[in-house]
Amino acid sequence: MKPLDVITIGRSSVDLYGLQVGGRLEDMGSFNKYIGGSPTNIACGAARLGLKSGLITRVGDEHMGRFIREQLVREGVDVTGVVNDPERLTALVLLGIRDEDTFPLIFYRENCADMALRETDIRQDYIASARAVVVTGTHLSNPRTEAAVLKALGFARDSGAKTALDIDYRPNLWGVAGHGDGESRFVASREVTEKLQSTLHFFDLIVGTEEEFHIAGGATDTVAALRAVRAVASATLVLKRGAKGAVAFEGDIPDSLDDGISGEGFPIEVFNVLGAGDGFFSGLLKGWLDGEGWSTSLKYANACGAFAVSRHGCTPAYPSLTELEFFLQRGIQRADLRNDTTVEQIHWSTNRHRNHGEDWRDYRVFAFDHRIQLEQIPGYTLERGGAFKELCLQAALQVQAGRPGYGILCDNRIGKKALHAASGSGLWIGRPCEWPGSRPLTLEPELGSDYGGLSEWARDNVVKVLCFCHPDDDAQTRADQEATVNRLFEASRRNNLEFLLEIIPSKVGPVNDETTAILIQQFYDIGVFPDWWKLEPMKTSAAWSNTIAAIEQNDRYTRGIVVLGLDAPEAELVASFEVAASFELVRGFAVGRTIFGDVARAWMKDEIEDAAAVEEMAKRYGRLASIWDKARLAAREKAA
Repeated sequence: MKPLDVITIGRSSVDLYGLQVGGRLEDMGSFNKYIGGSPTNIACGAARLGLKSGLITRVGDEHMGRFIREQLVREGVDVTGVVNDPERLTALVLLGIRDEDTFPLIFYRENCADMALRETDIRQDYIASARAVVVTGTHLSNPRTEAAVLKALGFARDSGAKTALDIDYRPNLWGVAGHGDGESRFVASREVTEKLQSTLHFFDLIVGTEEEFHIAGGATDTVAALRAVRAVASATLVLKRGAKGAVAFEGDIPDSLDDGISGEGFPIEVFNVLGAGDGFFSGLLKGWLDGEGWSTSLKYANACGAFAVSRHGCTPAYPSLTELEFFLQRGIQRADLRNDTTVEQIHWSTNRHRNHGEDWRDYRVFAFDHRIQLEQIPGYTLERGGAFKELCLQAALQVQAGRPGYGILCDNRIGKKALHAASGSGLWIGRPCEWPGSRPLTLEPELGSDYGGLSEWARDNVVKVLCFCHPDDDAQTRADQEATVNRLFEASRRNNLEFLLEIIPSKVGPVNDETTAILIQQFYDIGVFPDWWKLEPMKTSAAWSNTIAAIEQNDRYTRGIVVLGLDAPEAELVASFEVAASFELVRGFAVGRTIFGDVARAWMKDEIEDAAAVEEMAKRYGRLASIWDKARLAAREKAA
């Protein structure tokens, strides 16, 4: 057993993907930012499928380089081999989707960081830690990066690791096409062919499209090209044939490509082919390294490629293992996979990331997103309210002390400075949308009538909405509120933001052990799948059991539940924590006025200084966190 299954080596970039589909790249007005570069995509795709992957590359010592490194960690990719280059910028790629056959792109790679990879970046012990090493063709195009790749392949042979090549031919990255020809997939070049053929004997597996084997074999007849590759390499050759699927050749190349080993294919609607080959390679690695036969490995690869061509972006399109297994078992129900709501829900919920590898089963959230409650305190002004929320953030950070599992709820209308300052702090951050106290539910005007304001939110903000609702609501009230929640949920997903739904029935009518469970089912019935639920503390185990059953039978992958405080005295919270903590789906608490209420009133009247206010709120917040931790520990010990 080795620590890693696979290490990929080579390109690493930031992809800026045009959001407007059907137009020229010249006309793109907005972009989504993803990580990119074939080896980077393959490492992430493999990690999503449960393989332990690592990446060797260079990134700039700047914002985009840090983005790549942080996203790799979120994806579960080992970054031991990612080197910060202090002299060069991270590579960028601009991409667009014109139609199913046209995908314009521009590489910004002049003297970029990943092309500065050198032999000293290749460590023998790191290569020896993996079962397989994957390289891509671009890094054979430059003497310095080629030397690094060959050194890695030598170490791989010494350690018994398998070796694989993704030919990954981009003519303009080899200098045989211009900057404006980033979309080009084939330009004949004797020099490129000779360079590739001088290295093909190093590999156990070689993967490419027909055009890529044409350049590797030096012939535009595919069978002839494959035979030319076979003459210098004993590797298994995997030929990607687009809509025809893929075939593998372990020995001599037959006269017909159809006589190779094939795997089940998946006829789906093509939306975006960019990055599809990297998704394909990830699935192929899953089968190959798990010891599956080529037919099964190709089935995995074809399925992962199908997901890739059906979605926007490269790495974001690749499936999780759970998603792949579900798809293979259920099959295709509609050709446009990105519009298959069941598959997309599994894709979203099994690929969202937060501090990959850390145990965030317990969340301790300081909620100071209150607006009306502060505005009603004597001495309040908007400026003073904002200043107080900055003190709340200081208290939260003091208790957090860099540890995972702590968070805040903070609004933008009063607490803008605190909200913005919290970004990147490691805190879980929830941000409210509801107009305080509204029923039927209405939202903060800053979102706009189309909820387009969500596009301006930081990506680490969780959309939180509070709905006062009850099973006995009249039909019109229920319809109005559900429509608002559903629209906000869809807008959150469109903007890649997690969604928290808070429901409080006790303010509307009498509650029993079934009330919350009934409400939860009603929201699932209209297609709302919150990442988080924020619920009132329930006094009985039966109420919690009913509630959790309603969630789990609809969404096995929900993040979980946090319990709200409702300005309850600490003693009442202790009792509610003891009941809630026995249910693992209850992840923790989100409590506010119990922590800051008295302090806010004193501070607004200048009866307490800033430092004392921070200290008192930190003490209360820390004590509640300790109470929750003790309740959880006791519950787990009892269950054990």
